[in-house]
Amino acid sequence: MPAGLEDLPITNPVLKFLIILLIILFTPILLNKTKIPQLLGLIIAGAVIGPNGLNLMERDSGIILSGTAGLLYIMFLAGLEIDLVDFKRNRTKSFVFGMYTFIIPMILGLGAGLYLLDFSIITSVLLASMFASHTLIAYPIIRKAGITSNRAVNITVGGTMVTDILALLVLAVIVGITEGEVNTFFWLKLTISTFIAGSIILFIFPLLGRWFFQRFEDNVLQYVFVLACLFLGAFLAEMAGIEGIIGAFLTGIAFNGLISRTSPLMNRVEFVGSAIFIPFFLIGIGMLLDYRVFFKDLETLKVGLIMIIVATAAKFMAAWLTQKTFHFSADERRIIFGLSNAQAAATLAAVVIGYNIIIGTTVEGEPQRLLNENVLNGTILMILFTCTAATFVAQKGAKNIAAAGVNFEEERIVKEKILIPVRNAATVEELINLAVMIKSRNNRDGVYALTVISNNAEDLLAEKQARKLLTQAAVTASATDTVLNELLRYDLDLANGINNIVKEQKITDLILGLHVPENPNDSFLGKMTESIMAQGETNKWIYNSVEPLSTIRKHIVWISEAAEAEYVFSFWLEKLGRIVKASGAKIAFCGPKSALKMLKSSKQMERFPGAEFKEITTSDNFEDLPVKISNHENLIVVLGKNKILHGKIILGLKRNAQQHSFILVSPRASVEAEENKTKFTNPSIFLNKY
Repeated sequence: MPAGLEDLPITNPVLKFLIILLIILFTPILLNKTKIPQLLGLIIAGAVIGPNGLNLMERDSGIILSGTAGLLYIMFLAGLEIDLVDFKRNRTKSFVFGMYTFIIPMILGLGAGLYLLDFSIITSVLLASMFASHTLIAYPIIRKAGITSNRAVNITVGGTMVTDILALLVLAVIVGITEGEVNTFFWLKLTISTFIAGSIILFIFPLLGRWFFQRFEDNVLQYVFVLACLFLGAFLAEMAGIEGIIGAFLTGIAFNGLISRTSPLMNRVEFVGSAIFIPFFLIGIGMLLDYRVFFKDLETLKVGLIMIIVATAAKFMAAWLTQKTFHFSADERRIIFGLSNAQAAATLAAVVIGYNIIIGTTVEGEPQRLLNENVLNGTILMILFTCTAATFVAQKGAKNIAAAGVNFEEERIVKEKILIPVRNAATVEELINLAVMIKSRNNRDGVYALTVISNNAEDLLAEKQARKLLTQAAVTASATDTVLNELLRYDLDLANGINNIVKEQKITDLILGLHVPENPNDSFLGKMTESIMAQGETNKWIYNSVEPLSTIRKHIVWISEAAEAEYVFSFWLEKLGRIVKASGAKIAFCGPKSALKMLKSSKQMERFPGAEFKEITTSDNFEDLPVKISNHENLIVVLGKNKILHGKIILGLKRNAQQHSFILVSPRASVEAEENKTKFTNPSIFLNKY
């Protein structure tokens, strides 16, 4: 008989890991045609193989370690993927929801403990705090649906931090009371330690992360660094006297502006979490479930039923009040309820701590616990029910919201094709990253990478080098799950090859790296770029990458004179919004009064809450840029049709901006634009359509 199968539970570590991997592999396949969420399937699978099911394996230290990592990962992803702009905009709503979802369960839970279960006041308060906290079990469903930026999701994630901190604070106070330690020193210590831990995570971690990402480009090193910071943040929170999940969430917020949502690093973070850590956590939760409590005694069923009803009713009331307060839709209420109803992490922590606190002895001489065995088993029933209900409700709301959002986007987004001519291995990665940032979510054609070989090249070396560059571009794009179309073309010269591909493929956006001078007589942009700039069929993006876009703190957008009069003004502005959202950086608009006036009146500015505005005029001599660029800032210059002004702008960039990152944007002037110029004499009318 194979080693590890002689007795149950299985002890062979290889076989145990294999079984878990098979569960992670086949659960989605088996549930693919059912309405049962995959997340719930993993919990059920854990119950089947766990010590209370078939007893194939124990919930040992390895499972607990992996499960803890998975829980921290869920909270980290919630902080990492939250839209901080919307979060700041909706922070009042998040606080209101957080108080709803804390106070209502506390009131109902306290009443149920005192009057329905006949518990003491201290036990009833601890029980109520278990109802107030919740775990974002259903968050992977939201991520998969692609609606993490929805306002209901942002409000719920923000409210989760509020209610979990308050619930865990109640737990800390209860523990202090039972140990006789709640005094002035207790509160002073908790306040100071929490402030120090939070300050380190929110202020030191971003500085450390920016320094690391600028100096180390290795993807594996970057991922391990982020993982180390995640667990360090959780450990700091625990040292401060609060739960590690709060530290993990704050670490996600700290890295929110450093890890672009379209970057290879974000792709790796999400992939490893979805494939390993989060499934381990869900399976570990399932191993806690014991079906035998249904048949053990009526008292356990009574306690469990009361806990289920009170917890579910309280969370639904909080979601309903939030919906009515802020006029949300029914699907947004489902999202709020689905994310906030599941009880797991903090609830388990509270019940285990309460179960282990001995407050006396019974008449029979048995230890009297703060939370008895009936509450412990009732908690398991509550976890099973709330996780089940939460996943079904969240899945329905997410599906409806995602469907509505996709339909709207598909009606709005214009056909888009992005081309990147690759000729310098050192700039390929950043050019691809910029393309992924400006790419529409509904872009089905992906990104095109082009290398052009001169017709005069007779040896195979030129073709080999060209294909090597295309392969490098394909590898970089694949790390972000972006489709890359590789194009290899023989033509008279590079500029001619690019222009022909632009016409053949109907390219809408062309991304070029800044020319590298080969001799002192070379122009700043280079003859090839200047030739392409003369063509008006595409949006041109000329990118000088001095530091990664992910570490940029602020984008300074300089709109040159007459640029706001372009018909295609809204198209580059929309892509700029994608850059800002992906990089998480601040933004400042500079330009003539007419451009700023139109910007402020545009609906597009909803993409840039908190944007700064500065009125500037163009200097005739143009020896200096009209805006100053500091470290960790990126200059984005938008050109108009004034060719003389173009030369002055390029001269200013050459003299003052070569040591900084900048993007030179030349909007297209297509035939469609010329034909419609008379229809859109007031550009703001067109702009507000989008």
